[in-house]
Amino acid sequence: MAQARAVTGLHDVELASLAAAGDRAAFGELVRRHGSAVRGLLRRMGAQPSTADDIAQDAFLTAFERVAEFRGEGTFAAWVKRIAARLYVRRWRKDSRMTEEVEQDDEGHGGEVSTVDRIDLDEAMKSLSDQERLCVSLCYGAGLSHAEAAETIGAPLGTVKSHVKRGLDKLRIRLAPTQGAGREAERQDHV
Repeated sequence: MAQARAVTGLHDVELASLAAAGDRAAFGELVRRHGSAVRGLLRRMGAQPSTADDIAQDAFLTAFERVAEFRGEGTFAAWVKRIAARLYVRRWRKDSRMTEEVEQDDEGHGGEVSTVDRIDLDEAMKSLSDQERLCVSLCYGAGLSHAEAAETIGAPLGTVKSHVKRGLDKLRIRLAPTQGAGREAERQDHV
């Protein structure tokens, strides 16, 4: 019990150093601190809850195996989120190769308009196309640059920038106080 209390007060860099030396309790504290943020990122990227849990677990296993590589130049949370994002992208690529037709037909996925004025970010992210959601999540959720995101998903830089811009524009409209919801409702009435 004294060991558990000792690690809770340490900085992430100190915990990573201890974990690199074999201290499982220190790494457990890192998982406790950042596990929900990693799963949240994966959900925003489009992963179902069970898939997000699986990928988050794989990301932390990878992080545990490579914890000695963490130098503290950025935050531990950003480092493990990058690992998780790359694992998700690999799975997404594999799945998208198998279901290319579904991906093309998925343009309007999640486009239902709620009558509630307040829309949370997760719901707003569902209104984006798969590519927009992935690019926005990589750049703003995982902290990758546009170039790093392009390299990660194997797409041209301009394509990633376009997906991010379109995605952010849609999010701004969707998350705008009441007036955005009104515009969206008007659009639905004209359809």
